[in-house]
Amino acid sequence: MSNPAESVFPQALVDAFRHRPDLPAFEFRTRPVTRGEVLDLVRHSVAGLRAAGLGRGTGVAVTTAVTPAGFAAQIAAHLLGCRVTGLRPGLTPPQLAAVLAEDIEVVIADESTLTPELAGAAAGLRVLTTERDLEAAAPLAGDELVPRGRPDDLALITLTSGSTGRPKGAAQTYRSLTEAWSWQPARRNPVIDQLASGYGRFLVFGTLTSAVMLEHLALCLLNGGTAVIPEEPLEFPRVWERHAITACLCTVPRLYQVLDTLRGEQGTPTDLSSLRVLLVAGSPLPPHRLAEAADRLGHALHQGYGLTETGMLALLTPADLAEHRDRVRDSVGRPMPGIALEIRDPQGQPVPAGTAGEIWVRTGGQATGYWYDDEQTREVVRDGWFRTRDLGALGTDGFLRLVGRARDVVFVNAILYYAGAIETALAAHPDVDQAYVISAPDDRTGEAAHAFVVPADGRKPDEDALRTAVRTALGEPAVPATITVLDAVPVAPGGKPDKKALAALLPGASPA
Repeated sequence: MSNPAESVFPQALVDAFRHRPDLPAFEFRTRPVTRGEVLDLVRHSVAGLRAAGLGRGTGVAVTTAVTPAGFAAQIAAHLLGCRVTGLRPGLTPPQLAAVLAEDIEVVIADESTLTPELAGAAAGLRVLTTERDLEAAAPLAGDELVPRGRPDDLALITLTSGSTGRPKGAAQTYRSLTEAWSWQPARRNPVIDQLASGYGRFLVFGTLTSAVMLEHLALCLLNGGTAVIPEEPLEFPRVWERHAITACLCTVPRLYQVLDTLRGEQGTPTDLSSLRVLLVAGSPLPPHRLAEAADRLGHALHQGYGLTETGMLALLTPADLAEHRDRVRDSVGRPMPGIALEIRDPQGQPVPAGTAGEIWVRTGGQATGYWYDDEQTREVVRDGWFRTRDLGALGTDGFLRLVGRARDVVFVNAILYYAGAIETALAAHPDVDQAYVISAPDDRTGEAAHAFVVPADGRKPDEDALRTAVRTALGEPAVPATITVLDAVPVAPGGKPDKKALAALLPGASPA
């Protein structure tokens, strides 16, 4: 068996599955799927992809349902050394076309994800389906599941947002995936071991193109756990009880829904005794909501902070909440072991403990930059460090506290949208002279965009038309929750639009 600490991704996963082939890897709609069965699916997929001419460096776009076969197809593409781009759900046809134009040669889908929109965007490309081209392929004659990628080859392009029209793609090499904290069991430490011990039955849902879902799926599978994929739709929090779930990722809006459900329960309450890790991430959790969640879910509640480009960077644990509750209510926890994290001033110099500044990080698993975007890469990658463009303070107690963002962005259901892109879509409408967008907390989506527009030439903009313009350009989640028409935008002393003054105009805003 190869040494996981020295082998190239995804060798550690293949070795773990070979070591215990009878252990369930997935529970797919109540049916156990062993690790040996998953390896067989991988062998079929490798054979099918190889027969289609795929190999090291081939640009492959993957979009499948959350299934063992979909997971096996992606692992197979990585074993062949392909550069895999995950097509996240919700991409508009123009966004799909833009992504597929970036050196993609083959699209891997299944019957449920091969929509007319995808087929249209993929016109001229080879499209392979898991059912027709991979699962049906003759398996490899021998056990040839050996990684072909080289450490510095690009392995994975993860789309971070569609907010600029062309979604940004965080590019990871085979080296960075090999060194990522959750994919490398040989380099574990007590903090990660303690977290992984709760992943006996990890709930997997949504999409396999999510960087955070893959990160924690690896933690489950490489620790001997089972990834549970129930029938949809999922009913939270009952799904945890029904399937004896021990670990689950949770966005802030979903946590709000869970808390509302638990608060309103009558009769027999939901049994949450199996749950050991409820990891809340994706957008900041206000202190009062963290306190309520700790009261109801404190035995399992974790809060994570990280980026698609870097993986998880900091973790607040139930032990932290139990021991330091009043002190850590505004914290996202301590930096993960093995993560170098500094707070720096605008000149890039470290600041004293407790002082606010921009968060810079360095980790072996971080992205090398952005695919097809050298300018953004130069902006965020400096001498091996990654600028998060988030603002925070690292206290003398070792806890990280977020204080804002260096970027003007909105996180809707944990997906980042740039305010500037929404403003551009609004300002392109002939009835709009100026457009400004701010973000505000939202109980449904974590955050929501709110727009302020100045009409052109005394016109009266139609709100439905403006929403349609944003929806067409960027997708439904980017559509502003409110649109306010102003005669003029307030201006700050420096002459720039005063977005703090705009925020004060929102319904329910606190007076300045």
